[in-house]
Amino acid sequence: MRNLSWLFLFFSIWLLPLAGNAQVIKHTFTLGDEHFLLDGKPFQMISGELHYPRVPREAWRARMKMAKAMGLNTIGTYVFWNLHEPQKGKFDFSGNNDIAAFVKMAQEEGLWVVLRPSPYVCAEWEFGGYPYWLQNEKGLVVRSKSPQFLAEYKAYIQEVGKQLAPLQINHGGPVLMVQVENEYGFYASDKEYLAINRKLFQDAGFDGLLYTCDPGAKVKEGHLEGLLPAVNGWDNPAKVKQVVRENHGGKGPYFIAEWYPAWFDWWGAPHHTVPAAKYTGRLDTVLAAGISINMYMFHGGTTRAFMNGANFSDSVAYEPQISSYDYDAPLDEAGNATPKFMAFRSVIEKHLPVGVKLPPVPAAKPTITLPAVQFTQAVSVFDMLPAPKASTTPLTFEDLGQAYGYMLYRATVPGGTTSTLKIKDLRDYGLVFVNGKRVGVLDRRLKQESLTLTLPKGSARLEILVENLGRINFGKYLLQNRKGITEKVLLGGKEVKNWQMFSLPFERADASLFKAKTAAKALAGPAVKRGTFTLTQTGDTYLDMRTWGKGSVWINGHSLGRYWQAGPQQTLYVPVEWLKKGENEVVVLELLKPEQNTLKSLPKPILSSLPSPAVGKLD
Repeated sequence: MRNLSWLFLFFSIWLLPLAGNAQVIKHTFTLGDEHFLLDGKPFQMISGELHYPRVPREAWRARMKMAKAMGLNTIGTYVFWNLHEPQKGKFDFSGNNDIAAFVKMAQEEGLWVVLRPSPYVCAEWEFGGYPYWLQNEKGLVVRSKSPQFLAEYKAYIQEVGKQLAPLQINHGGPVLMVQVENEYGFYASDKEYLAINRKLFQDAGFDGLLYTCDPGAKVKEGHLEGLLPAVNGWDNPAKVKQVVRENHGGKGPYFIAEWYPAWFDWWGAPHHTVPAAKYTGRLDTVLAAGISINMYMFHGGTTRAFMNGANFSDSVAYEPQISSYDYDAPLDEAGNATPKFMAFRSVIEKHLPVGVKLPPVPAAKPTITLPAVQFTQAVSVFDMLPAPKASTTPLTFEDLGQAYGYMLYRATVPGGTTSTLKIKDLRDYGLVFVNGKRVGVLDRRLKQESLTLTLPKGSARLEILVENLGRINFGKYLLQNRKGITEKVLLGGKEVKNWQMFSLPFERADASLFKAKTAAKALAGPAVKRGTFTLTQTGDTYLDMRTWGKGSVWINGHSLGRYWQAGPQQTLYVPVEWLKKGENEVVVLELLKPEQNTLKSLPKPILSSLPSPAVGKLD
C-alpha cells in the first residue's frame, strides 16, 4: 500500500503547479479511519515548519527547494497577527508579510501547506503573535470569550481569510488543513471558546479540514469534538494513536503537529543542540507506522527587528529569546543543509517507493568576509529625541501607542543626597543616567530593580532609557505584558513624579537619522553609528559583535536583529539577498560601548559563546 500511496503522491505533487493555470485542478483532502486521504487515496504528510517572516522573501523559494531535497512533501507555517495588523485596523500583507505569495510559491515548488492562522502562535514570537495594542482595549482578555477580544479576532481572521481561504485544497490551492487555536490545552479547556474559534474560521471562508493541536497530555483539554486532534511533542506511535483515538471516536488519522528535533535559545543561557542520532530512529519509527509529522523547526531562520518573545512564570525568571532562531534545525540559520538534514533525508528515503528519488541537495551557499567597517557618522541617542509626552506618572509603551524598541523617561529630582532608586516593575532593561552620565543598569532577567545613586547638589536630571526585550509568548502572563516603567519610580522611598517620555521605536535606521556628514566621535551615552563598505562580490556573512555591548544592527535598511554580550549568540547573520555589489550601508545602535568604532565579520556564526565569569559583571 505504501508504494502505491507514494506513487500517487509523487504524481500529485508534480501536478500541483498546474493549479495556477487557467484550468484549476481541484483535489480533495479528507480523513480516513487510519490515514489522510488525498483524492481518496492514503497520504502521509512529511512536513517541516518554515516561517515566512523569519526568512527574507528573496530566499523563500530556495528554502522550499531545500525542503523538497530533504524529502518533505508539505510545509507548515503560522500566520502572525502582530505583523499583519501592527496598529488597529491597519493591515499589511506586503513584502515579507505576503503570506499568500508564500503559500502560492510552495504550490509552485510542489509542496502542500499546513496553515496555522490561530491568533495565538507562541513560536518564541513577541506576545505570542498578538498585536501590542490589544492591551489598550478596555476589558479585552486574550484567549477568552470577552466581546472585545472576539471582535478584534473576527476583524483579523476575516482579513486573513481574504488572503488565504481561496488557497485551500478544495479551491485549487495547496493548503491541506487549517489549525484552530494553538496548544489551547496548555492554557484552558473551554469548549465553548473553541467552538467560537471554529465558527470564526468558517465564517472567514475556511471551509476545508480544520484541526486542533496540543501536547499529548493535554489533548483532551484542547480538543474540540468534530475536529481532528493532532499531537505535539510525542513520537511513540502507540501513544500517539491511543490519544487520538480516545478523542476522535476511536479513529485516526494520526498527525504529530510539532515534532522537535531540537530547541530554541534565550539570552544568557547555553546554546541548545541535539544530536541527529537521537532522533533518526524515532523518525524512522513514526514514518513506518504511517503517522504524518511536522518537524518544528525544519528551518528556523532569524527573528529580526524586535519580534522575539520571552518566557516567564512563577518558577522561571524572565527569559527573552535571542535573534537567531537557528534552533539546531536540519536547515541552519542561513538555509544550508546540516548533518541533521542529511541524516533525516536518509531516513525519509527509506520510505520512498521503488524508483522515486529525491532531488539532489543544493550546495551550501558561499560566504564572504566583509571589509572592516570604520564608522564615519555617529549621533547620540540624546540628540535625536522626538517631542516628549508629559505625565505626572510614567506612561508605558502601550499608553503612548508604541509597540517595540526603546523609551526614554526623564524627570528632575532634588540632589545632594545618596539614595536608593527603585523602579517598580521595570520591563525590561533600563540604563540609568544622572545629568547625562550613565550610573547603572537594571536588568529584569536578573530581578534587578534598584541601585544606589549619589546625586550632585542642586537639582539633577534623572533619565532612564528602557528597552522592551520582548513580550511573554507563553503561559498565564500573556495577560501582563505592558512595557516600560509599568508602575512607579521611588527615590529614597519617595515617588518621583512629573515625567517626560520620548518614544524611540527605531522602526527604521538609515542615513535619514543623521543630519550632517560629520566624523564619528566618542560619545558618552547610547549612540547610533553609520558606516559603509564596498563589495565586489556578495555572499552570506556574519557580523562579529564580540567587542560590542548591546544593541541592534541594520544592513541596507534591513534589520538583522539584536546582539548582546550576554550570549550565547555573538554574531548576526547577514543574508546574501540583502547585500549588493558596490556600496552598502550598516547602522548600529549601541547602548553600552559607544566608543566602539570598528565592525568586523566572520564566515561562520558564533551561537554558543557565553562570557567568562572572569570578565566580571555584565552591563
